[in-house]
Amino acid sequence: MTEEQTESPQRLARPLIRLAKMLSIGTSYMGMSHDYHEIDDDVLVDILAALGVDASTPQAIEEAIASILRQKHARLVSPTVFHTVGEASEVDVHIGIMDVPTASITLENGTPYTGMLHIEPVVGAKAHSVDGGFVATQRLEIPADLPAGYHTLHVSTADRTEDATLICAPAKIPLLDSMTDHSLWGWMAQLYSIRSSQSWGVGDFEDLREMLTQAKMKSNADFVLINPVHAGEPVSPLTPSPYLPVSRRFVNFTYICPENIPEYYALSDDLKAQVRELHESVAPHNIDAHRIDRDSMWHAKMRALWIIFQTGMGEDRREQFDRYKQDCGNELEAYATWCLCYDKWGAPKNNPDNWEVKYNRDSPEVIKIREQFPETLEFYRWLEWIATEQLQAAQNAARQVGMKIGIMADMAVGVHPQGSDVWWNPERFAKGATVGAPPDMFNQQGQDWSQPPLNPIELERTGYKTYRDMVHTMFTNAGAVRIDHILGLFRLWWIPEGKEPVDGAYVYYDHKVMLGILALEATRAGGVVVGEDLGVVPSNVAQALTDHGILGCAVEWFEQMDGVFIPPKHWRPYALASVNTHDLPPAAGYLEYEHVKIRERLGLLGESAIAFESSAHSEHQAMLQMLCDEGFLDPQVLGNEEGRLEDIIDALHKALKASPCKLKAVAFVDAVGEHRAENQPGTNNEYPNWRIPLADENGNVVLLEDLFSNDRLQRLVQIMNA
Repeated sequence: MTEEQTESPQRLARPLIRLAKMLSIGTSYMGMSHDYHEIDDDVLVDILAALGVDASTPQAIEEAIASILRQKHARLVSPTVFHTVGEASEVDVHIGIMDVPTASITLENGTPYTGMLHIEPVVGAKAHSVDGGFVATQRLEIPADLPAGYHTLHVSTADRTEDATLICAPAKIPLLDSMTDHSLWGWMAQLYSIRSSQSWGVGDFEDLREMLTQAKMKSNADFVLINPVHAGEPVSPLTPSPYLPVSRRFVNFTYICPENIPEYYALSDDLKAQVRELHESVAPHNIDAHRIDRDSMWHAKMRALWIIFQTGMGEDRREQFDRYKQDCGNELEAYATWCLCYDKWGAPKNNPDNWEVKYNRDSPEVIKIREQFPETLEFYRWLEWIATEQLQAAQNAARQVGMKIGIMADMAVGVHPQGSDVWWNPERFAKGATVGAPPDMFNQQGQDWSQPPLNPIELERTGYKTYRDMVHTMFTNAGAVRIDHILGLFRLWWIPEGKEPVDGAYVYYDHKVMLGILALEATRAGGVVVGEDLGVVPSNVAQALTDHGILGCAVEWFEQMDGVFIPPKHWRPYALASVNTHDLPPAAGYLEYEHVKIRERLGLLGESAIAFESSAHSEHQAMLQMLCDEGFLDPQVLGNEEGRLEDIIDALHKALKASPCKLKAVAFVDAVGEHRAENQPGTNNEYPNWRIPLADENGNVVLLEDLFSNDRLQRLVQIMNA
């Protein structure tokens, strides 16, 4: 550790540091404990390489700097321009010193903007030499009355025209009327873990529909926050983690309920019997309290879905399917083709002989396999359509019974490095780096999430279309979207290939544009955005979220300062509050030190076990003290906790209820007495992450039919509705 808190002038003057900063790479950072770090040169060189920039020699660095400046001043206008509705803004225009520029705007609906556009010289602006000529900077004013939308800005001179994506977004997402003077509460669920007697061993979209309607009718909840349901692999083995999808653009079709497909009812008695037999082969998994078996489920369910698909569909349904395919366009072809290749050629692997390494979307072999298996290709398109239909039906059912929000969808940070998004559109991602987190007090060795980061250069070049489409799609299926690790819209911790999580650096993104897209899509959908802003978060992030009407997160176990828990009455109103998160054990487990036991057993501590146990005990006592001081818990519990576990859990939720937060979420695992953690960060198969079924305090499965009649759950319902 060094006493120096900023980089020296000598360091800032170095060409490598200048180059890194030109491309928004952080060359130093402050850790969670206010410890200052400067990024090593080799890390910066590797991250620049991941962006396609050679910085391997002093000469290469100088050439890269010159090239970036030349490209910047050679364009008439930046490829992406951001504007806020109701405010005038300015954008730089780069033209030859003798040129006279003009500008026009084509609105999102294809009509021309009829207002006046003014371009004025910038007094005192320096002219830049570009390819033997001189370029001057002028300034174009974007008027305040430009409507919200994704427009196209045209800038012309006598000999050329360049276009820019003009993103015009509202300044702030309006609160729902029901949240203006009040708060709403709901549930947190790992969808796959909550089965009904009719499930195929894993919770599905029909279970979600039933969960939503029962949550409103039997607990008066207004939303259910579910794990990400982004697209996954087409065949087993399936990746357990919902936070490592193969595509964030599409829905995970393994959550389909076969019996809820309209075409199922047109099956012959014999074919229906085959589907029932497949269902019965995996139905016993519904009462397995130990592990979720996705692979067994999908082996049976996929065969049932193939039977239903092959029966065909009526004219109306065919027209609906055709419209869906047309609306999704090339993005659906990307995912369906990847699924087909995976199906016929096997799982992607990172070796030279594997199809995903050898071939790309334009390879003759890929074109041939599409032609060879047209029915299978259509099957994967169809699966995606059915999955989307069933997810939307669940959201519609929630609204019909009066839920103010319904589904709160969760957006993962990124995608699988060998998934369809990366394979079909590799230019969208940095090559040779993954996303993670530097060491902090909760993950003392840092984290590598193995996901390739979106390339910020490509985002700007394409008008952020990848991000826009993803956000838009999520709001078609949900009333709210939670952005996992929303700090990633500001900066992401990039880890060069072959290095440890500690040897990374922050790469910064244009958060104004990305938050603006969220504001635009949420406002159009009448939805809510929640940003998971836990961990090492710069002070400006929370303010930026509030300014845009985006709620942050307040987790009771994290709301502490210097070992003292902050009373809930002092929590920020613009937040989704909860007792815990999916990265912590449920309340019952946390109170019995399950997090200590797991980390000791798996060797995940960056300090001695004795020291960690001691800090966990101190934290435990500090929490109880706060609950007693604020009147949520009987002070006698401080001297004797035996037999008072439920009282403490009730107190945690009474504190949650007392917060001013606009949204409050109760975890189903807390409501039924589950002890086991759903996920342990920093592990893969060392711990059965994302494979824990919902069970009660005695280890008995809790089925969906019995969930809302659970006595412990109803105790928490009474607290939240008081």
